[in-house]
Amino acid sequence: MTTGRDVVFTFSYETYADAEARGMMRPPDRILQTLLNADEVAGLLVANPYRSIPSVLRAGFSPETGPRFAASKRGALITPARMRRADPTKLGAIVGEYRRYDSVLKRRSEQLGLRVPVIVTANPLVAAFCPFAWASSVLYFGRDDWLSSTSRQEYWPAYQMAYRQIRESEVAVAAVSQQIIDRIRPLGPSMVVPNGVSPAEWLAPLPPEPEWLAALPKPRAVYAGTIDQRLDTDAVAALAHSRPDMHFILLGPSPDPDYVSQLRELANVHVHGGVGRDELVATLRNCQLSLLAHRRTALTEAMSPLKIYEYLAAGLPVVSIDLPPVRGINDRVLVAPTAAGMGPLIDRALEIGPMSEGERRDFVSEHSWESRHRVILDLLMRSPLLHRSEVFRR
Repeated sequence: MTTGRDVVFTFSYETYADAEARGMMRPPDRILQTLLNADEVAGLLVANPYRSIPSVLRAGFSPETGPRFAASKRGALITPARMRRADPTKLGAIVGEYRRYDSVLKRRSEQLGLRVPVIVTANPLVAAFCPFAWASSVLYFGRDDWLSSTSRQEYWPAYQMAYRQIRESEVAVAAVSQQIIDRIRPLGPSMVVPNGVSPAEWLAPLPPEPEWLAALPKPRAVYAGTIDQRLDTDAVAALAHSRPDMHFILLGPSPDPDYVSQLRELANVHVHGGVGRDELVATLRNCQLSLLAHRRTALTEAMSPLKIYEYLAAGLPVVSIDLPPVRGINDRVLVAPTAAGMGPLIDRALEIGPMSEGERRDFVSEHSWESRHRVILDLLMRSPLLHRSEVFRR
């Protein structure tokens, strides 16, 4: 294996500061951590998405340079700036914006002395529309199917064009599920890299219960994650009505508090805001059951359920809607055709009970982020790499 390659990493729509604030817990954050710590990586440029010039200046640093990047002595962080924060919606304008983004990254890479770096990006528009003639290759990492994200529906034509460009340019694709790979249909190398867990978080001794959790009777069923349109609130309400003996915990931020208003009225449903990583681990490890009560949509069918890996790292049995990426993870994941049909599986899950400590530790080791990212590093460091097409196809 050739060592010492330079790398440029770009986020999708969030920044390095966002990743730090959430505890570096999402898949792109974890890949960046791997790159920061990998001996195979020589120099590293981390690029935020575009931000508006006024917001960048308010943050106290110059456009196109970014704040001091304390995470790595061998790397740098850049925040490309423009007058408006949001991407335009017209396809021609989007292509132009990302050609300019490419120029900013090229100039900063040259200033850092990076030599024909590998590009790793979580943004399909970057992967598709930045020419990267100065780079050795491009790897697109798909954590979601952006064509299924209703919150970004105005950009669906751009994502369709981006997927086609990624395919025709033979850009390498790593994605959290086979469904994302199938929707892009890449002609270059591709791999499924499911989500994972951090052994440092999950192999410590059993932590004490948070005070708010200790006040709730057992048994407790927990759903952890952003509480948004993915969650089937009607199904959760039905579960709560059918099992008054069980307390259901919804743990995570609620962008729209009204979305769970009906659940707040139920005595055995407890909506708790987002917490830090230590408190999340302590909560999961002190519950008896976990839930993946998602609606079945094109978006959820393409997700690699990070929460299920964390549920299992806590040793919990899981009751889940039957989605393709859920199948085959572990025998303690019990699946129902719909969230509304999950009720009969609760008693079975409680009978199965938690993993033994040995089983739990084995699961954590097998599904660590380090093991997940080994295949990505092997592809990035492969010599010779698949080269970026010399002709940028419009």
